[in-house]
Amino acid sequence: MKGSKFLLGLLALGLLVFFAADANAQCAMCTATVETNKASGSGATNGLNNGIMYLLAAPYLAVAIVGYIWYKKYRKKDVTLEMRNEKLHLN
Repeated sequence: MKGSKFLLGLLALGLLVFFAADANAQCAMCTATVETNKASGSGATNGLNNGIMYLLAAPYLAVAIVGYIWYKKYRKKDVTLEMRNEKLHLN
């Protein structure tokens, strides 16, 4: 059963890769502007790439901050373990 799930997942991944389509995420004018700036050596392309990286990093940074605050707030401090002095018999 486990092997068939693996093969089915591998088949699905293969089909996704095989039938992948190109995505055009920019309008025609933005694409033309970026391509001409890249060809002429202008710094506008670097600015666009930096802006994309900034927008990509913002959600991860927000989740990290919330996770850190949650960890600090709900972390148990001064936990005492009360264990019996008897030997444990597992069988």
